[in-house]
Amino acid sequence: MLQTNKPHAGGQDASPYFGSQGDQDELVIDIERLWGAFKRQYKLIVFCCVVGIVLGLVYILTAQPLYTASTQILIDDQNAKAADLETSLEVGFDTAKIDSQVELLRSERIALSVIEKLDLTNDVAFLGARGSVISKGISSLRSLLSIDFWLPDDGELSAEEQDRKTRAALGILGDNLRVTRVGRTYVLSISYTSPSSHEAAKLANAFGEAYLLDQLEAKYDATRRASDWLQRRIEELKERSLATDLAVQRFRAENNLVSADGLLLGEQQLADMNSQLILSRAATAQAEARYRRIQDIIDTGQMDAAVTEALNNSVIANLRSKFLEASKRYAEISQKLGANHVQALKFKSDMSEYQKVIFDELGRIAQSYRSDFEIAKSRELSLEGSLSSLIGESATTNETLVSLRELEREAETYRNLYQTFLQRYQETVQQQSFPITEARVISNARPPSGPSAPKKSLVLALSLVLGGMVGTGFGALREFRDRGVRTGEQVRERLGLEFLGILPILPHKPVKASKNLDGDKDKSRRFVQPSDTVMRQSLDAPLSGFAETLRSAKIAADLMLGDKQSKVLGTVSIFPGEGKSTVSKNFASLLANLGVKTLLIDCDLRNPGLTRGIASQAESGLLEVLLEEKDLKSSLLVEPDSKLFVLPAVVRQRVSHTSELLTSPAMKRLLREASEAFDYIIVDLPPLAPVVDVRAIADQIDAFLFVVEWGKTPRQTIRSTLSHDRRFSEKCLGVVLNKVDTQAQKLYEKYNSEGYQHSSYSRYYSE
Repeated sequence: MLQTNKPHAGGQDASPYFGSQGDQDELVIDIERLWGAFKRQYKLIVFCCVVGIVLGLVYILTAQPLYTASTQILIDDQNAKAADLETSLEVGFDTAKIDSQVELLRSERIALSVIEKLDLTNDVAFLGARGSVISKGISSLRSLLSIDFWLPDDGELSAEEQDRKTRAALGILGDNLRVTRVGRTYVLSISYTSPSSHEAAKLANAFGEAYLLDQLEAKYDATRRASDWLQRRIEELKERSLATDLAVQRFRAENNLVSADGLLLGEQQLADMNSQLILSRAATAQAEARYRRIQDIIDTGQMDAAVTEALNNSVIANLRSKFLEASKRYAEISQKLGANHVQALKFKSDMSEYQKVIFDELGRIAQSYRSDFEIAKSRELSLEGSLSSLIGESATTNETLVSLRELEREAETYRNLYQTFLQRYQETVQQQSFPITEARVISNARPPSGPSAPKKSLVLALSLVLGGMVGTGFGALREFRDRGVRTGEQVRERLGLEFLGILPILPHKPVKASKNLDGDKDKSRRFVQPSDTVMRQSLDAPLSGFAETLRSAKIAADLMLGDKQSKVLGTVSIFPGEGKSTVSKNFASLLANLGVKTLLIDCDLRNPGLTRGIASQAESGLLEVLLEEKDLKSSLLVEPDSKLFVLPAVVRQRVSHTSELLTSPAMKRLLREASEAFDYIIVDLPPLAPVVDVRAIADQIDAFLFVVEWGKTPRQTIRSTLSHDRRFSEKCLGVVLNKVDTQAQKLYEKYNSEGYQHSSYSRYYSE
């Protein structure tokens, strides 16, 4: 409360109304704010809940009770599979098929079948039993007002009237029928809702029976049509099959195509020769691999490598053993006596000899491998020549076989088609004489014991919930539209100004005239005569919360302005009617009552409410001092109780240049003269928003006291107004909330501790 808002370096002000931080803060929602909003709007919410329950009760009392009966049908093709071998191999019903059956049950075809069976178009109770009491009354009134009601009935219905009733019956059935799949099963539940429990059961069962009958009729019609078509098709296929078989036989005879076991002789020889060539190529590759391997061993001199013949050769095995023994002895002697010893050189020479003999023996084995490879290669070349000869011989035969195979494929196709159609025809004839449906009723509908609608508990619960939602919505709308300032937290966080306290709303009572002034008109003109007790609140109740808030404003001014000899304080508000003049008067009276010399000036030359409230009898004031250079002391009024001096503003006609008057040299001279005689000069200024007078005189004011009407002045307007001139925020002592409803204020505060009135100690220190 004792700090002022100063701009940061670089000209950037940290006050929220110079940026978007204030708007962001308004989006913060916490539990305390929600609870506070609920406490403020709970009456509206409760009212909407009560209205919702009342409407729910009205609906329950006027709504017609409805009964729902259900029958269940199992979509099962096991019976059809038992009589149909082919379909038994197919996959069972899938989801698409079940959904298709649901749509079939809802179709107009099934509904028309039910209407025809039960003669619903002539059932007056069925056609006129729907609706609530109110809708039935309206329908009856329309019937009475209709001309057809008063005309005689000849008992016969026209085609148009019959169609209208049929459409009406279809509409009623469609509105009250409900077909659903039970879980992920193949069971369909057919539910029908009606004002009559017996009618609901009858119609639910009728839909089930109509569905089963439609299935049988559809299958019978499809089977009959299929059998007729199959019979005609079989005759055609029979003729085509015979013709193609004869064509194949004639072609074989004409081209001398002899076959054995289904293949031509040339084809058999070609197949055998190709098999032998494959085996020969494999043998050649194996012989070549063995030869390449042993040749690689010989070329690289690998003593550790071996082939199969080398392992089985006794000579090589004996030489290898001697080589290993000589190698072992050479290693021992070299280690003991050195590599140049006579024995070491002897063993080394033996090792070389053994190695030479071993590789000579391997060379003889390699020659054997090479011979096998050349033999295999010669056989492969011979088979390739024979195969090429056979291929050349069969080239001519293959050209003829192309035509033969084409004739055989055609004959085989017609033969298979003929057999398939003949089999299907026999099956269709059997099904036509014994139709099987893929559905069956597993549970018949019975008249329900109680109504299914309206569900009273559910209706009341929904009414309560909807009423609460509507009330919450209206409450939220009211909270959203509440853009006024109501707490000190809003002043500090959203306006960026100091909060000095609250001034409760005060009752208006006339002030009794002082006995000392009765009968002395000249003397009464020199004294302040407030017309309402609110202008004397700080004097009549010096220990009240109202006076305490004004004391905090004085302390803020003393700390902000320091040891300045004379302090010029301006009282401002955003809009007129916020109680600025009342605060100015009480603040000035409080200061004067504390024993300091105080002057109160009414500078609102457009609407001098302060003068009307405390000095309506004044004959001269601020205008006379500024324009006529009248002596200041002769225009001052005095408040007897506090010794407060007041300079009123007597405006006899509208003044258009008020801002020029407030910035004139005369006004500056007036303030300078007053500063020499008074310690505090309280200036009651015009409102900021409508006029520019305050901006004009702002440089001559040491500090401003902002008066904001509780819950009325929009926060955004305050921020916008102050952002146009930073002098007001720099010189601002703080904000006092005026006209506060202290009981309602508790609903907006988090801890019910803002302001002197809400403190638990106020009963000890206030009046």
